Amino acid sequence: MNTGHASEPNRTAAGHPKVISYEHPLSERVRTLLRLEDLFERVDYFLHKNDAHEHHVALLSIFEILEVSGRADLKSDLLHELERQKHSLESLRDNPEVSGEALDNVLWQIDQSSSRLIKAPGRIGQELRENEWLMSIRQRTGIPGGVCEFDLPSYHYWLQQGAEQHRHDLQLWLAPFLPMRDAIAIVLRLLRESGKTTSQIAYQGIYQQMMAGRLSQMLRIRMKREYHCVPEISANKYALNIRFTTQEGIQRPKAADADVEFELTFCNL
Repeated sequence: MNTGHASEPNRTAAGHPKVISYEHPLSERVRTLLRLEDLFERVDYFLHKNDAHEHHVALLSIFEILEVSGRADLKSDLLHELERQKHSLESLRDNPEVSGEALDNVLWQIDQSSSRLIKAPGRIGQELRENEWLMSIRQRTGIPGGVCEFDLPSYHYWLQQGAEQHRHDLQLWLAPFLPMRDAIAIVLRLLRESGKTTSQIAYQGIYQQMMAGRLSQMLRIRMKREYHCVPEISANKYALNIRFTTQEGIQRPKAADADVEFELTFCNL
């Protein structure tokens, strides 16, 4: 996770971003891609740590990736989307406002990603599903405290190995998912770059907008950190409703009673 530098203009003196971004999927496919993106980031973070407990979290996250990516059509969905984006981008080749070099670079990335996905044998993560030892660990992780040393002595033994051995094994187990990870990164990057941003105000913490047939796959809200509230988003093909709420201690969230300025982006491929 890149925390940036405290002197950057878009960050506070403590190094925190001056704005907070919230992304809200409007389709089940994008919801799945965002979940997988988050899980891959978590694996990468904990995999590069040195403590056995952190490597345990990395393995649990790989199990979650295996679960979320279990949809039989995810691989074909990604291949179809990459191909669709390739044709869409090819149509921009004669546009004088589009950099030919940048366009060629994106198309090359799409071709490489598609090729790796096609070469990936069978169902994503099938190698892990056929690993009886890993599946025995995965089964026990569904039980609270189920991976204690007396439950899985072989896993306890593995956790006692050095950090380099852990990283080697975790990277080996993660490898079957990397073509999918790269494809997801391309699709989500194109989705985010497709958005058009407008400045909005939620009066007394409430914002409503009629969709009027607008097609969108994801919403992004950016707001200044100084607003001590969070957006609750409800959207369908007819209307968008955003309710900003505040949280004080353990009390239930309540509606913000002040106007909230924010940036709203509709993203659609």
